[in-house]
Amino acid sequence: MRNLLCISIATLAVVACAKKKEETPAPPTAPAVEAPAAIDVTALNEARLDDVLAAQAEDAKARYQFRHPKETLQFFGVEPGMTVVEVLPGGGWWSKILIPYVGPSGKLVGADYSLPMWTFFGQFAPDPEKQKTWATDWPAGAKEWCEDDCAPVSAFVYGSLPEEMKGTADAVLMFRALHHFSRLEDDGGFYTAALKDTFDVLKPGGIVGVEQHRAPATNSDAWADGENGYLKQDAVIAAFTAAGFEFVGSSEINANPKDQPTETDLVWRLPPSFATSGDNPELKAQMEAIGESDRMTLKFRRPA
Repeated sequence: MRNLLCISIATLAVVACAKKKEETPAPPTAPAVEAPAAIDVTALNEARLDDVLAAQAEDAKARYQFRHPKETLQFFGVEPGMTVVEVLPGGGWWSKILIPYVGPSGKLVGADYSLPMWTFFGQFAPDPEKQKTWATDWPAGAKEWCEDDCAPVSAFVYGSLPEEMKGTADAVLMFRALHHFSRLEDDGGFYTAALKDTFDVLKPGGIVGVEQHRAPATNSDAWADGENGYLKQDAVIAAFTAAGFEFVGSSEINANPKDQPTETDLVWRLPPSFATSGDNPELKAQMEAIGESDRMTLKFRRPA
């Protein structure tokens, strides 16, 4: 009897525990939390560039049809946060885009021709005394081209690249600056020296973007040495690869098939200069119908 009673009591306890377990509500399930959507950096960069381009002056926007700034910068791979060197920045058409686009986490560095090189420009040369302080004067003026969210600005002169700037740039952009280096190579090795400084200022893997007046392949090499403003695309590629750069690719973004110069033509006959056509209304109208020059758009890389 005692054993039977113990078994009965044990059975009742098991049943009670099972019933209690059945009656205990399950803990509430936490609601599923969706993972945050991935940030589309490419879209953000494009929107930033669109805003910068929309904010430019109307006379600058009028040249977008020839200079294609959005497509050109995207082809070169320029992004906010980069350190970008702009060669021969002058009055700042591109600088006014680049300073707000690369932003405060990036840098814009101007790079000008050397004083010895400028001596070959005759009446077109800047005041030599002012040029001596260009590397400090130009950044001071460039800072006035941007009010908010701006990149810091500095500068150097080719042939005098500061040691601390070597290996610091993500990109070097050369907009229609190569023909002068080329035409004066025999006078002082300026092309060779410029490519060396360009290589040295870049980080390993850094890129060079070239936009340059393009000579017809059928014109003579002598005519296309840069003296008339034009260079042959194959010659530019050969010069960069000889200097140690890798050729990444080309784009026809800035091509203009209407520009077919003969060997009696200068690139400056075209807008915006009209240097040899401005005094002749009929000839000027013909140049306006052509538009700005046919331009190669090339991308190179310093090997990693």
